[in-house]
Amino acid sequence: MAFRLALTILAGIAMMTAAPTASAQQVEGIAAVVNDQPITTLDVRDRMRLIISSAGVQPTEEMLARIQDQAIRGLVDETLQLQQAREFELEVDEAEVDDAIGDIAARSGATVEEVEADLTASGIDINTLRQQVKAEIAWQILVSGRYRSRIRISDQQIETALDRFIQSASQPQYRLGEIFVQITPDGGEERAVGVVQTIYDQLRQGAPFQAVAQQFSDAASASAGGDTGYLPLSGLRPQVAEVVEQMQPGQISNPIRVPGGFQMVALIDSRDGQVVEQLTLTQITLPRSQLTDEKRAALSEAASGINSCDALEEAVNGIDGVFVTNLGDVGANALVPTIRDALSGLEPVSATPVLDTAAGAQVFVLCDKALTGPGVPSPEQIENQLVNQQLSLLSRRWLRDLRRDATIEIR
Repeated sequence: MAFRLALTILAGIAMMTAAPTASAQQVEGIAAVVNDQPITTLDVRDRMRLIISSAGVQPTEEMLARIQDQAIRGLVDETLQLQQAREFELEVDEAEVDDAIGDIAARSGATVEEVEADLTASGIDINTLRQQVKAEIAWQILVSGRYRSRIRISDQQIETALDRFIQSASQPQYRLGEIFVQITPDGGEERAVGVVQTIYDQLRQGAPFQAVAQQFSDAASASAGGDTGYLPLSGLRPQVAEVVEQMQPGQISNPIRVPGGFQMVALIDSRDGQVVEQLTLTQITLPRSQLTDEKRAALSEAASGINSCDALEEAVNGIDGVFVTNLGDVGANALVPTIRDALSGLEPVSATPVLDTAAGAQVFVLCDKALTGPGVPSPEQIENQLVNQQLSLLSRRWLRDLRRDATIEIR
């Protein structure tokens, strides 16, 4: 179980759990101060234990130093988030925290009672986890309340995202776990390299990728254990795509330098494209035996004015020899390239230019289109994805600004 600490881990952090003397408490009792609010050494030790337990890592002396840095950075951010919550008089209901911990337990294949028992057995106060969860909930509410109403997703953005999905959905797809370590202004690349090396060493020793991602990754996917879902290579950074293409399911990549930091990926699964664009088409044909320049011009003019699939017979009624055929639903991948290219980018209801085919002069009218196959998102789901992407970006910017404007003292 992800929350269970091995005895070797407990031995490795014994030096953190020893009770300090009264005089040491006075000197070392405060680990950091954030806008005059203290973070105690006890807070840091409890968070370190939680990170070690949740990630299932085997701590070395160097690893403990990295985890301490991670713990302090996390506690500073949470303190800033909760300070903002108090400023906006936001109170997180304890029932919301209970539900969130229930979700954490379910993802670990355990009950809440088992999680609490493991934490207690490992010397971790359950309030350490509750405080972390409370800060996450409060921050999500704050970010949504501050920015959600300002975000406007246009129909064009949804269509563009849907078109990208259509283009990529027929390609091979890869389900990845990802860990992203950001190069921050305060620590720079040297710190990021150290964190990456520590994480990579732990993964090589068998630490669960999902648990490590939850605790250490700076990517938006961290809350899902780094799971990106299925993506085509075109949806990945070029440096990552090049590596993923050579991987087999179950493999973990070496650290990859990407803009803004370092990324490690685990290939969970791969599959062939399973989504196709389904087009509802009507065909207008002027047979080669009836074709004249005048009739071609008339057909082109009639096609440019089509705005309803229910009145196509009337639209071409004055052109002698023309006939209309309802083709029904046709997969875009089943069309010959010339027709598929002519239909590409069209919206219902609209017609292609006049095409020269073996049958004569033809116009294809797109009456409707839809995606078929597993996992096809609805326009509402696409809109939510776009909103969440913008909220994630705005969240990081807001937290960065809070760090910049805060008075933070690390002791």
